[in-house]
Amino acid sequence: MRNAIINAIHAAAQKNKDIVFITGDLGYSVIEQFQTELPNQFINAGIAEQNMIGVAAGLALAGKKVFVYSIVPFVTMRCFEQIRIDVCYQNLDVTLIGVGGGFAYGTLGTTHFGLEDLALMRSLPNMKIIAPADSLEATSLFEELIKINGPWYIRLNRGGEKDITKHALVPKVGMGSVLKVGSKVTIFSIGAITEVALEAATFLEKDGIETEVIHLHTLKPLDIEIIKNRIDKRKVIVTIEEHTVNGGLGSAVAEVIAENSIAVSFCRLGVNDEYLSFVGKQDFLRMKVGLSANLVAEKIKKLCK
Repeated sequence: MRNAIINAIHAAAQKNKDIVFITGDLGYSVIEQFQTELPNQFINAGIAEQNMIGVAAGLALAGKKVFVYSIVPFVTMRCFEQIRIDVCYQNLDVTLIGVGGGFAYGTLGTTHFGLEDLALMRSLPNMKIIAPADSLEATSLFEELIKINGPWYIRLNRGGEKDITKHALVPKVGMGSVLKVGSKVTIFSIGAITEVALEAATFLEKDGIETEVIHLHTLKPLDIEIIKNRIDKRKVIVTIEEHTVNGGLGSAVAEVIAENSIAVSFCRLGVNDEYLSFVGKQDFLRMKVGLSANLVAEKIKKLCK
């Protein structure tokens, strides 16, 4: 997924000299070609993320279209004040690219968990947010995104995801994508954890629970209409995200349910409001917090009862 986005930016930058790519000393084996071929459009700001955002804002004020790339915690949390004031307050054309959403860098420990970024970015006026499920979706959304001025936040997994959206319609920014149909339960997902949602839906089907999976790849602006449509027609609504349950997709869907006064059985699946004391690979950490496919299916079965 990250390679697809970097390659897309590289191709766009070859045609547009106003595109600038900035990284915080990250991306080895991913961005060398860009750096070699377009040295005048590439900046390594070093491990100085607050300054990196300031540089990006200055370039945007000078008419550049800027892409800033780093690991999720370092491109969102470490430099949140600079994003808030330098970029969003001035509504600048800066796109933040966070790689390693959720537990993708789980073996590096808590400092590299990306579990609060969606809540932070969602709180900022002018910020728009997408989190693709795979490389196909990332590429399609980028083709649309690059035509719309920022600020943007793109949340990516680390790489190696299955192409799970290949049978879906071409995704559109701001519109949910139906990846699987079903009439009893709707699972709203975001990002790479969508693969788990689809696997859980398969488990539920074996028990006669028809389950729909809708990928809300755009968290902001949110597809409110597709949410309202489903909460009016389904017995059970579930959100799943590789993120804290507070402030992200689950909170956004809960707001739509509350504001429309529709009675529905609803559950937010994500990481509980607590700090984790264990490390490991992504699948292991998902299992530990209840986000493996079988555990998700079991929770939804209890809701259906």
